[in-house]
Amino acid sequence: MKKKFIKAIANSSLMRGFVAKPMPKWVVYLADMLIVAFSCVITLTFGIHNDNGSEWIYSPAARAMFEFLIYGILSFVLGTSRYIIRLSVIEDTYKLVLLVGVASVVLSLVSFATYFSLGFAYFNFWNVFVIGVMSFTLMLLMRQTIKYIYIQLAGVAQHKTRVIVLGSAINSFFLASALKSEFEGRFDPVALLSLATRNIDASVNGIPVVPFDPDTVAEVFEDYKCNTLLFLSTQLELMRSGTADIFLRNSIKLLMLNQVEEFDVNAKSMPALSSHVHDIRIEDLLGREPIRTENPVIRSVIKGQVVMITGAAGSIGSEIVRQVAAMEAGEIVLLDQAETPMHDMQLELEASFPHIKIHLFIGDVSNYGRMEHAFSKYHPRYVFHAAAYKHVPMMERNPSEAVLTNVFGTKNIADLSVKFGVEKFVMVSTDKAVNPTNVMGASKRIAEIYVQSLFYHLREQADRPSTRFITTRFGNVLGSNGSVIPLFLRQIEQGGPITITHRDIIRYFMTIPEACSLVLEAGCMGKGGEIFVFDMGQPVKIWDLAVRMVSLSGLRVGEDIEIVETGLRPGEKLYEELLNEKEHTIATHHKKIMIARVRAYLYKDVLEHLDRLYECVQAGGGHDIVSEMKHIVPEFKSNNSVWQQVDKEIKEEHSDNNMHEIDMTSTPLAGHAK
Repeated sequence: MKKKFIKAIANSSLMRGFVAKPMPKWVVYLADMLIVAFSCVITLTFGIHNDNGSEWIYSPAARAMFEFLIYGILSFVLGTSRYIIRLSVIEDTYKLVLLVGVASVVLSLVSFATYFSLGFAYFNFWNVFVIGVMSFTLMLLMRQTIKYIYIQLAGVAQHKTRVIVLGSAINSFFLASALKSEFEGRFDPVALLSLATRNIDASVNGIPVVPFDPDTVAEVFEDYKCNTLLFLSTQLELMRSGTADIFLRNSIKLLMLNQVEEFDVNAKSMPALSSHVHDIRIEDLLGREPIRTENPVIRSVIKGQVVMITGAAGSIGSEIVRQVAAMEAGEIVLLDQAETPMHDMQLELEASFPHIKIHLFIGDVSNYGRMEHAFSKYHPRYVFHAAAYKHVPMMERNPSEAVLTNVFGTKNIADLSVKFGVEKFVMVSTDKAVNPTNVMGASKRIAEIYVQSLFYHLREQADRPSTRFITTRFGNVLGSNGSVIPLFLRQIEQGGPITITHRDIIRYFMTIPEACSLVLEAGCMGKGGEIFVFDMGQPVKIWDLAVRMVSLSGLRVGEDIEIVETGLRPGEKLYEELLNEKEHTIATHHKKIMIARVRAYLYKDVLEHLDRLYECVQAGGGHDIVSEMKHIVPEFKSNNSVWQQVDKEIKEEHSDNNMHEIDMTSTPLAGHAK
């Protein structure tokens, strides 16, 4: 009955206005001054003031008015009424202590001055003390009462999700208090889960602090009738270290707050702190800090320039387009053969960047004539080459298409970049190009070889080549077309099973924005001829990734959904590498970007091999195509593929690669080390 009555009051228009807006500053100031006036009246009533003369100026009433005036001025100057009472705790108390302390000092100084000049103290020091204590006590009591009433009304005004907040430090306490005070909020913090010690018997602002024990954490949540943990983004590293798995195994939902934002005391409505809380994403638990790069030099290079992005409708290409547009490129040429995604990109860019000239150019990079038309029409200054076939099993079955697009498509764009005076050509490669076990990876490695050999050839012809060629190499990106995460999400939504090729398979992961920002950064710092590799963090076991995704969905592996091994796909290997055994890296000024010291080849030898490779493509024989690829890239050893037979044939023939290697110690790459 009592709860229904409180709820009825809370839902009244008057009370909703009270909880929806901060109390006006002038009301708080007036209330404080009434409290000070009351304290002064009490001292008058009980005769605590001095009475040292018949003149009015020396009367107790005059002294009380002077004290009131001092408190009024200092309260206004110190801003004790500027804080939102219902949210204030430490800061507001500090201001009240400061007000009383400064006022008492001022009144005491006046007393000392009158004592030495007139022979008596204008204020009784006991009077100063009594007014200070009473004012402080009553003002603090008023604030706590208002805060208590507000929290009670806010708590019953609507249904809230019960949550336990991780940690007992000051930030966790502020988070819990702020969420508890939100009238329109979604969460009701019922406890603080302390990681500091297991022997705790305390509460903070009425919120109990309970110890964290991995063995009994499920019982704690059950005792508080709660199945949700809320934590701050600053605690994410702790969660990545394995703590998150403890909660997930116990079917506890995880929520994260990006940051505790400061409250705007001048706002007309309460800040919706709970709106910044979101479900934990699998990307948040990958075991490394997100890569952030904000280099103003990149913006200065890109701004106002004509930039061409091949594969602009793909996962990587489209994000490069967005970031280049955000850097205010003058014109952006989107080149791709996918019609519908290109149309979608056009609509997105027109809405987000209406001031930038966008050119859509439909075409296949393997079509030299069509590509030449694009270059002659737009004359780009910078080219980001992301167009490629990337699906490993698909390219294993269609090696001719992998070679045509990934190798000869790259050759077309590179040659045209030279012909039309492009300043920088940045190629997006893959970690699958290192010790490739599949056609896709080998085709990207051949593209790397051609681009690098072309640059060194141009450098021999001129001291400073007109076009600088840079290659970037990284692993899997989250959310890309073909990524395991969208696949697992679809399988979970369908009730399973989740299919995984092998229990021990591991992969490096990076988000699409991270990868593309590093591509731009590497492209900016590159002098030509480098292959940049990115720090991908620690590799992720795909099986563990699947288990975590199931847990994040509130399900249990083996009970609600199954994980099934299907076996390695053609050309797939258990782990990817970023450098092969003959390579090592050189540091750059960016801690997440290194330069690979790789084998480089003579341009004329590369052309001879590409001529033979093209003849094989024209003939249409997959066997001969793969065989020639293995001669160009001797470390290309097929795995779980029909092309393993070619490896056996080459071994039997004892064929040696007749390509001449360049001694990389004679190249200027070492000059990039910082």
